[in-house]
Amino acid sequence: MRGGTGVAYHVEFDEEDALVIIGEHKHLEGPLLPILHAFNHRYGYITDAAVRVVAHELNLSRAEVYGVVSFYHDFKREPHGRHVLKVCRAEACQAAGGDAVAASIERALGISFGETSPDGAVTLEAVYCLGLCATAPSAMLDDRIVGRLNEARVEKLTAEARL
Repeated sequence: MRGGTGVAYHVEFDEEDALVIIGEHKHLEGPLLPILHAFNHRYGYITDAAVRVVAHELNLSRAEVYGVVSFYHDFKREPHGRHVLKVCRAEACQAAGGDAVAASIERALGISFGETSPDGAVTLEAVYCLGLCATAPSAMLDDRIVGRLNEARVEKLTAEARL
């Protein structure tokens, strides 16, 4: 399981399991997003096989399903770390020292934005607004928001992310 969020981590896609998940959500009005969220939760990411199964079961084209998966940044197309550290790179955070914070996070983790640490502990992602402009610079580790980042908070946050 991924730290703190209950999201599955590197669970192999299983079509029978996927059909059960689809069956649990298919009755909903507009079931595509709930199904994709459930897949993301169960498998950690959305595979091409998952796109095919969902498209078939909902009578949609694969392009329609893929379009939704690729549009929303929280749907992953490949495995990611046990923890996901999202760092705000929007203007308000940059104005509050976000560039220096981002650079210190990259140094502390030894990876760049868009990468996962070699041990699979953490994936570092840039996001363009967490809605915390008043407490900039900010980040989110899994589902926990952290504001007013400074060197001390970055050190604590990156240590937690490496667990």
